[in-house]
Amino acid sequence: MNSKKTKNIVFTALMTSLTTAATMVIHIPSAFHGYIHLGDGMVLLSSLLLGPFAGAAAGGIGSMLADLLSGYAFYAPATLIIKALGAFLAGMLYRKLFSKSQTIGFKLLPFLSAGIVCSTVVTGGYFLFESIVYGPSAAALNVPLNMVQNLLSLLVAGFLLPVLLRIDEIQNLHRNSPV
Repeated sequence: MNSKKTKNIVFTALMTSLTTAATMVIHIPSAFHGYIHLGDGMVLLSSLLLGPFAGAAAGGIGSMLADLLSGYAFYAPATLIIKALGAFLAGMLYRKLFSKSQTIGFKLLPFLSAGIVCSTVVTGGYFLFESIVYGPSAAALNVPLNMVQNLLSLLVAGFLLPVLLRIDEIQNLHRNSPV
């Protein structure tokens, strides 16, 4: 296995672990067994740094593991799908808007666009899941809390991304991630 592939596997595993830990550290319960946490910032950050495929794996698996380890196993399959899809689409959009020829650094438009896509998919995905389980009017109660979560994730990722992009290894990872 070559060095580049090994680094990508290690960074993906690291972001998976960070997503799990950030989801579990601050854990504020919300309606219908959900909770507000810092993990969605790591989901978004994973997609931006690792690209859509590895970012989806890290965000989806890390979030699912947090559900399993925190006693929210019922949500785990939905979480895997919802967070992976949000990260994948955010990563794809970010790569399309962030030209490979640009210097590596924080770019507001690609970041915000990807963050809004990820947040919309996650909020919509949980609304759909909870509508099936609890009914649409009950699921609507979680939408404002999910929007708070979305804002928190943008703040976390927006704070960390410019700092991380100053590190040479992460610049190389960011520059060479697929798509």
